[in-house]
Amino acid sequence: MEHRLPYYMAYPMPMQYDDERMERRDFEYMKSMYPQLAKKILPLVEEECERMCYEGSMIYDEYPDQLQIRLMSGRVYDKVKDMKDVKHENLKEMIQLMMFQEIFRCRCERRKKRRKFYL
Repeated sequence: MEHRLPYYMAYPMPMQYDDERMERRDFEYMKSMYPQLAKKILPLVEEECERMCYEGSMIYDEYPDQLQIRLMSGRVYDKVKDMKDVKHENLKEMIQLMMFQEIFRCRCERRKKRRKFYL
């Protein structure tokens, strides 16, 4: 006679991956509500952060270097300032804020991946 486990025992944590999916969906929804200027800048900020996502990168340091983050923001600003329909009032500050948010997201994703790997 074959002994089968009940569903709740076979999959002890069914909602574990649901949280990540819900967080990602919420984050994407919030990004969809960004102002038009932020939507134009976001791909450039994400590209710059992806460029810095490697093992040993300063964005993963416990206390990331503020000068390096400003340099990253400056590279994005140099690309954005030539776009049409872009007002330059507080543009650098907005790019820096978006950079901080994107770095935070990258750090959180890395922590989640490392946690899964070592468990």
